[in-house]
Amino acid sequence: MASERASEQAFFGVSALLFAASAAVTIVWCASMSAMGEMPMPGGWSMSMAWMRMPGQTWPGVAASFLGMWVVMMVAMMLPSVVPMLWRYRQAVGRPGETRLNRLTALVGVGYFSVWTVFGMAAFPLGVALAAVEMQQPALARAVPIAVGVVALIAGALQFTAWKVRHLACCREAPGRGRTLPADAGTAWRHGLRLGLHCIHCCVSLIAIFLVIGVMDLRTMAVVAAAIAVERLAPAGERVARATGAVVVAVGLFLVARAAGLG
Repeated sequence: MASERASEQAFFGVSALLFAASAAVTIVWCASMSAMGEMPMPGGWSMSMAWMRMPGQTWPGVAASFLGMWVVMMVAMMLPSVVPMLWRYRQAVGRPGETRLNRLTALVGVGYFSVWTVFGMAAFPLGVALAAVEMQQPALARAVPIAVGVVALIAGALQFTAWKVRHLACCREAPGRGRTLPADAGTAWRHGLRLGLHCIHCCVSLIAIFLVIGVMDLRTMAVVAAAIAVERLAPAGERVARATGAVVVAVGLFLVARAAGLG
């Protein structure tokens, strides 16, 4: 019992330190980006500098910087939701030895965040391409505030779907009650990948809001991270997801009305 208690304390202690470090780096990074300012665009909105190349930068350098920033942000945003899943994994693999168990748990985490890394790799060129088009087409730039509101409406609606409920249940219950997993690296890696895929499907609506409203905005980041954590950890996760969806739909309606000059 004493060894199990020590193992539990070590696991949650390391998780807390990792979260604190990633959150601190994210805050510093966002502050440095905010100091650079944003580009005013037609339609009364501002574009984040995260999608732009600064003088002296190369596109590979910009992409690498964004990807590093993205991974650190995802660790800060997702770790509170991932830690319970990692703990359930540790309980499901039995007793392979503390050192081996720690390595397998770390491998699950690497697999999980690898999926989010690929998501960031796909989001960056899409964001850069959209930014380039918006800077070249003022008429399209003026439509962005309405488009953001529409994205919020769609994201809120997704929170009510059976698709959302299914993936949320997978995230909340993985690896499954009473299930035993083999204590090998291949299983740990695949388990991490599956968790990451379920998480992306579950969170895509909220992450979409994060991307379109402010990828470097700490307030948006904190609200989205809190919403994801609460729907994963609260006893009534489905009801929390629907309540979040209702709030997001209301925000979407407000943004569309304001952009259309009705609010």
